[in-house]
Formats: sequence, C-alpha cells, structure tokens
Amino acid sequence: MNTVHRVYLAPYGVGLGHASRLTLLAQNLNQPGIQFVFSSFGEAYNYIRGLGFRCNLVPPVEFLWGKNGEFSVKNNIQKIPQWLVNLPLQINMEIKYLMEFNPRVIISDSRLSPLIAANILDKPRILIINQIKLLLTPRLRDFKAARLYETCNGELMGGMWNIANRILIPDLPSPFTISEETISTVKSIRNKMNYIGFITPRNKVLDKNIETTKNQLGIDSKKHTIFVHISGPKDTRLPIIKTLIEILKFQPNLQIIVSEGKTGGSTIPQRINSNIWYYEWCPVRDEIMTLSDALIIRGGHTAISQAIQFGKPFVSIPIESHGEQLSNSKKIEKLGIGISINPKAITSQNVIRNLNKIIYEDTFQKEMEKIRNISNKLNGIENIKDIILTYS
Repeated sequence: MNTVHRVYLAPYGVGLGHASRLTLLAQNLNQPGIQFVFSSFGEAYNYIRGLGFRCNLVPPVEFLWGKNGEFSVKNNIQKIPQWLVNLPLQINMEIKYLMEFNPRVIISDSRLSPLIAANILDKPRILIINQIKLLLTPRLRDFKAARLYETCNGELMGGMWNIANRILIPDLPSPFTISEETISTVKSIRNKMNYIGFITPRNKVLDKNIETTKNQLGIDSKKHTIFVHISGPKDTRLPIIKTLIEILKFQPNLQIIVSEGKTGGSTIPQRINSNIWYYEWCPVRDEIMTLSDALIIRGGHTAISQAIQFGKPFVSIPIESHGEQLSNSKKIEKLGIGISINPKAITSQNVIRNLNKIIYEDTFQKEMEKIRNISNKLNGIENIKDIILTYS
C-alpha cells in the first residue's frame, strides 16, 4: 500500500516573494504520493489559489505603508493591537487546519503561527527565512540605543523562530549573503541555521518562447531592453511605477517593459508609450528576464535572487524606510552587481545616469557572472526537497 506524503506550506502573505518560493517548491515536489495544502492571507492567498493550489485563509498579521509607498512607523504602531488579536486567531486556525490535514511536515516561510501550532501538535516543522533581525530606518540607526534595540530584537525573534526543528536560509553563504545584516549577526539561531541557496526557477527558457515574446513586443535587438519588475506589497508598487514611467518615456533609445505584479491582473501587454510596454501581470517574466540587458527592481530578497539567477545586473530602488530592503541594496553595491538609488532621491538624471552605468560599464556584468556561478552550485529547491522527503 502506497503512503501519502502530506506537506503543509505556510508563506507570509504580504507581497508575493514568500508565496512564490513555496509555490515553486510545490511545483517541483508535485509527484504521485505527495499532497499539499497551503495557508496564507492577503495577496499571497489569491496568488496561490490562482495557481490551482488549495489554500486555507487565516487572519492577516501584516505591515502598513504610507501614501507614497514608504514603510510607515506610525501606522504600524497603531496596528499592534490588531496583531495581538490576530496572531492567536491564526494559531488556533492553524491547529484546526493541521489536525484536519495531518501533514508529515510543516514548512513556514517567515510565519510564526504555523510553527507554534506545529509545536503544540508535536509535528516536524521547518522555517524558511531571510530576515531575523528587524532593521530600523537609517535615520534611527544613527542612535546607539536604536542599534542596541535591533540587536536585542534580533535575538528575541531568533529565540522565537528557534521552535522550528530546522532553519533554512534561502541565500548564499558568507561572504556573498545578500541578507547578511538581517541574518548573520543573530547568534540565537546559529546552531540550526543552514544556507541552502536561492529558491528560484532553474528551468531553461526555450529559445522559441523567447523569440515569440520578442516578436510579440517588437523588440529591436539594436536597442537596450530594460525590465522594470516592481514587486512587494501592493500599496508600495504603483507610486514608484508611475514615477519611473514618467522618467523612462523620454528615453527613445531604450525599450522598456513594465510589470506591475498585480495578482489576477490582465496578462495582455498594453503599449502606453512609443518605447514602453505595460503588463498588469506578466505571464512571460522568464522570457523577458532573458531578453533584458538590465533590470530595475526593488530591494526585496526574492527579486534580487531572481536577478542573480538570470545573470542580470540591476538598479535597485528599495522601499523608503524599509530597513531590510535598504540593507539588501547596500550589499548588492558591495558585491558590485547593481546600483542602489535612494528612494527619496529619485530624479530623471539620477535614474538615467545609474541605468547607463549598469548598461555600459562591463564590471557589473562580470561581477554578476561570478555571483551567478556561485549561486548555480547551490540549488535551494533541490536542497529543500531532499530535506522534506526525509520526513516519512
């Protein structure tokens, strides 16, 4: 009699980075004898269901953003009472869902409640995470007290995440770790921490698909192609996209393809300027990544890991006041694979000058190839699959 290997996948619901990692894992684990159930909230819930997976809905515990897409300290402080209500609700719902599904193993991507529920039920539990320490804004970090708070908070959070049996970091080992500042300095998780490599697509993009996309969009091989791939929480995306379109529409020598990342949005590209195509949701992301000479992205870990996987140098515009993204962007400059633009200093001159550096200075592509080769030696998806299948 064949046994069924049940896997419970619980990604954080804000943005699509966490959900995309676990849906990619599910797609690679999709074989006879393995069943999946997801658990999430927010945009991730709709994204997961849109891919055809079963997903349980739980109350949100999420951050809030300002009107210009910046991280809002004030709004999030006001949200704390709701978090305190929703977290125990999440835990209770997760216990119910886990008892109904009875999985062999629980995989949490940056969510605490599934780990607590699994711990109560004495179920094996694995944490995937690329941020332990909550980084404050650069302005606050000038103060010694703020840096001390970061350290104490990091160790406290590390202690909470430690209820996982294993802690997997979807990143490269030191000194190439993108999330270095949010992970490597936390002592309380070191004994369980394992760098497994990026969880990004490894499928080779077919030449015929690339050619079809190129013809559909009328891409001219003699001009540089820029993919503006803006990910992250939905309230942070549109302000920066609108700003970039206003800047880039006056650059006829560049071919611009914009992806809004709107879950459930139109997959038909719209020509909004002589040199700009716009997708609400881009169904040919990998083909456009392959076609592009450079990218404009945020500073999210998943977006950066995808850029590395495709070997594309990039301009990074992190979310304003978002400590983790600012830290990631600083690291990519240190590695020489991209340029970070201060989100408070987005001007036409600044964007075009740095984009031209990425396109025309060979050092960025050379350094990117070095990091890409290192990344290719660590297959995050296969590493997690091997770990999951040990729970029988």
